[in-house]
Amino acid sequence: MERIGFIGLGIMGKPMAANLVAAGYEVTVHNRSSAAVDELVAAGATAGEGPAATAAQADVVVTMLPDSPDVEAVVLGEGGVAEGIREGSLFVDMSTISPAVSRRVHTALAERGVEAVDAPVSGGEPAARDGQLAIMAGGSEEAVARAQPIFDVLGKATTHIGPPGAGQVAKAANQLVVALNIQAVAEALLLARCAGVDPARVREALLGGFAASRVLEVHGERMLEHAFDPGFRIALHRKDLAIAQQAGRDDGAPLPATSLVASLLDALIAQGDGDRDHSAIGALYERLAGE
Repeated sequence: MERIGFIGLGIMGKPMAANLVAAGYEVTVHNRSSAAVDELVAAGATAGEGPAATAAQADVVVTMLPDSPDVEAVVLGEGGVAEGIREGSLFVDMSTISPAVSRRVHTALAERGVEAVDAPVSGGEPAARDGQLAIMAGGSEEAVARAQPIFDVLGKATTHIGPPGAGQVAKAANQLVVALNIQAVAEALLLARCAGVDPARVREALLGGFAASRVLEVHGERMLEHAFDPGFRIALHRKDLAIAQQAGRDDGAPLPATSLVASLLDALIAQGDGDRDHSAIGALYERLAGE
């Protein structure tokens, strides 16, 4: 089993690293704050002194970080992964970041004899905890195949999308589909309420037909119950839509509906709701209707 360096122990990264330790991997972990490191060391991991040192002790380096600038700083910045990673090692970024940044990181590491895979995930904290993530991978067939035993611990399904950056394109597509679904469910339930029809019964009917979706099932219930504790925070989903919008601009793909739902998330953030679950779009629609 290859030695793993895992950098980024947030809501998603900590349970993912814990699953790798539980699976018997030798894991060196690093994080900006020490509490998560201490917890994983107690579970059998080793503490890394920084990104470069963590990479130097690993055959495969995995990062799970908040945004594109974080990945660039941790990998290519001073004291970063690129300074410590050894030729022949594998780098796997499981963050959700810009496809363009993924490609830059891939190119920079290739110059050091290191293959890179971008492998963003879907499923949220529960799936990370249960090892049931959906993984979208970009990179060479050989690099993805090398990472597959790790992916098998972390996820229920891995799809090799294509070359470097392709995994991030797939994740951007995933995030805009989820956002637009949430918006559609919010509008549908508001229409029912304003028409004097029980929105819970409408949701029940829709779940039995072609409009059924996981978003209608889970987030529709959240909207009915006004249960907007994360979940997946609005601020993070807005970040992901910004990635999709930039990719659209870079590649000439008009995304007008994505821009509309992004503006709704901007309104929620401006109202102080950035830390609520993204299903709180439903609450915004209620406010717009004067309810």
